[in-house]
Amino acid sequence: MTIQFTCPNCDNLIAFDSKHIGKRASCQSCGQVFIIPSKDFEEPEIVETEVEIPEPVPGFYRAVFVDSWKVFADGENATSLVFVVAAVCFKFFLARGACCLNYITFIAVWGWLFGFYFNIISETALGGDKLPEITLGTGGMFFWNMVKPLFVFFTTLFIVWMPVIIMLAMLQNRGITFRNMWQIELGPRLLLQAFFLLGLFLFPAAILSMVVAADITLLRPDYLFSPIRRALGPYLVVFALLITAAVLESQTRQFTGANPAATIAYLALNLGVQVVAIIAMRSVGLFYRHYGCYFLW
Repeated sequence: MTIQFTCPNCDNLIAFDSKHIGKRASCQSCGQVFIIPSKDFEEPEIVETEVEIPEPVPGFYRAVFVDSWKVFADGENATSLVFVVAAVCFKFFLARGACCLNYITFIAVWGWLFGFYFNIISETALGGDKLPEITLGTGGMFFWNMVKPLFVFFTTLFIVWMPVIIMLAMLQNRGITFRNMWQIELGPRLLLQAFFLLGLFLFPAAILSMVVAADITLLRPDYLFSPIRRALGPYLVVFALLITAAVLESQTRQFTGANPAATIAYLALNLGVQVVAIIAMRSVGLFYRHYGCYFLW
């Protein structure tokens, strides 16, 4: 559960997970130190200290491009990496499953992987440099741990692309659909394309807010644009890594029963994409770790 309240110094809206109740924290906007309250919008206890204006933590690029590779060599991450390999192989070899088995496999594996990705973002954002432990759960929790990440992912996409969805609904009578909106033409199609690309650009900041703060009300334009505007270069790195992972994934092929050489190549590409994806998810968390002072929550 998320606890929301306002900073006693600057009235900035702040959100923390309920597990942090009673701990010291500081406002990312003004630096005021306080004790996290136990109820929503309860006035936090002020901790008397000299208020310093927070500054970004240096070393973002090194953390992304150099330190991220260390997670693959750390023996403590072996279990998590084996899980990723097993999930990818499970999806790869059951792609031609009978009846609807391939669809069930697709949903289950991506649910587990998205849950793993989001845990990487959260752990990295809060200072961890290890891959998260795997907790699939049993019974109802097993199903929930598979469905919840997909719900978070598609809810975030829906919100950042809401202008596109609304415009497509309004332009149905003009024959404009998602498939033909990319035709080069001034007017509604060009505006749709601009909104689509803007939503895609905002997605890393939006998913970071949903995963770390776990509060849908924080997906406000001013909250999303503030860190992007003030740390544009690092954010472009995060965006580029996520797009690279998505494009590579779109080029993957599942098991087709082809010759062994093709099968090995296809499987290697599927596994290689996960390396890029893990680094991309770490970059999202590292963006918050290094530039959290620019976030308004």
